[in-house]
Parts: sequence; C-alpha cells; structure tokens
Amino acid sequence: MQLSGITIEVTRKKVKNINLRVYPSRREVRISAPWYLKMKVIKDFAESKLPWINRHLAKYQKIPGKIEPRYESGEVHYYQGKPYELQVIKKNIKPTVSHSIEKGIIKLQVRPGAKIEKRAGVLKEWYRARLKEDIAKLIEKWESPMGVSVKEFGVKQMKTRWGSCNIKARRIWLNLELAKKSPDCLESVVVHEMVHLHERLHNKRFYRLMDSYFPEWREIEHELQGRVD
Repeated sequence: MQLSGITIEVTRKKVKNINLRVYPSRREVRISAPWYLKMKVIKDFAESKLPWINRHLAKYQKIPGKIEPRYESGEVHYYQGKPYELQVIKKNIKPTVSHSIEKGIIKLQVRPGAKIEKRAGVLKEWYRARLKEDIAKLIEKWESPMGVSVKEFGVKQMKTRWGSCNIKARRIWLNLELAKKSPDCLESVVVHEMVHLHERLHNKRFYRLMDSYFPEWREIEHELQGRVD
C-alpha cells in the first residue's frame, strides 16, 4: 500500500484488531489486520494515522549517524540504563569484565593484540550473563502472583523486538539489548511476555492484565521507543 509516498506492508492475520508498527531506522511501516477486513477499511485506518507515522519517521532523520563502538578506553557504554566509561586493560590472562557503580566505569580486560571483534564479544557475553541473572530473578518474582510458570527462557540479539513468547513451550526470549536499559524496562518486558501465557493476542484482555500486574508499563514503553512485541 502506498500513502503519501510511504510504503506500508499489510499482512493479514488471525487477529481481532488492526495493529500498526513503525520502524524508523529502516523506514518501514507495517500493518497487521484481520482476514475479513476490506482493504478500504485498512487504508482509511492508515490515512487516519499518517500524522503519527510521519512524526515517528521524522525522529530518525533528526538522529545523527550512529558511531560504531571500537571498544576502546574512553568510550561510553550503557548498563542498566546508566552510562559507564569503558576502560580497556591489556593483560596476558583470561579476558574478564567488571564494573564500578561508584566510579561509573566498566573495565574490559583482554589480551594484548585482541581485535575489536574479540573485545566486543567479551563485553557482549558479560552483558548476556548479567541479564540472565536478572531475568531469572524476575521470573521467580512474578510466577506466583501471575499464576503462570515459565519452563525456559533465553537471551538473544533481536532487531525489532524486545521479547517473544512461545506459549506452547512456555518459553520466553529477551533481547540482549535490555541489559543496557533500566531495570524497570527489563521488568516490564518480562511481565509482558509472561502475560502472553494468559493471553496470546495483544487485545483488550491482554492490556487489562498488563495494567493489573504492572500499571507503569505504559510510561516505560516510551523509554523503549515503541511497542514491546
């Protein structure tokens, strides 16, 4: 579908409502709609949302080009929503990572001559390990109040989602980038995915459950810059 020079990808699914998502960095707009809806209804909906779509697409245009990290001393890296200065220490021993909240420092210890890919990988695995610890605690915290059980969880890099839930396997996945977000963001996403064990769809019942378990989720969603899937 083309509207005002914007290409909108329309997918028909077994859903009750029309869902609209914008991915500014990729200049993509997607709509998922019920099978039975006529294209005119979908088009009218998209036209009514054009101002909102344009605002979100414009956000990315105002953001300077992203500078890729080189994992060198002096760079700023985020952990749990806070900025830390990276200190790279070169020693001929096993690579390690540690951080100091008081000093605002993340120490990345690698062997002399370690290439950028190696430095990035060591820090990435540190993020993964810390995030898994936090997720496990949150699942334990929420299983009883929510009356659900998570059989398995994992962490992986995702491009467009903060999390996903396999209802049949009772398994949830969380985006590795959540290690850089605030603890409230992580908790909101964990609760979101666990709510899917009650309700598969993003419908009124789903959002009522979110409001009852984690009322602040709507405010936190702004920090995550978009919908949590």
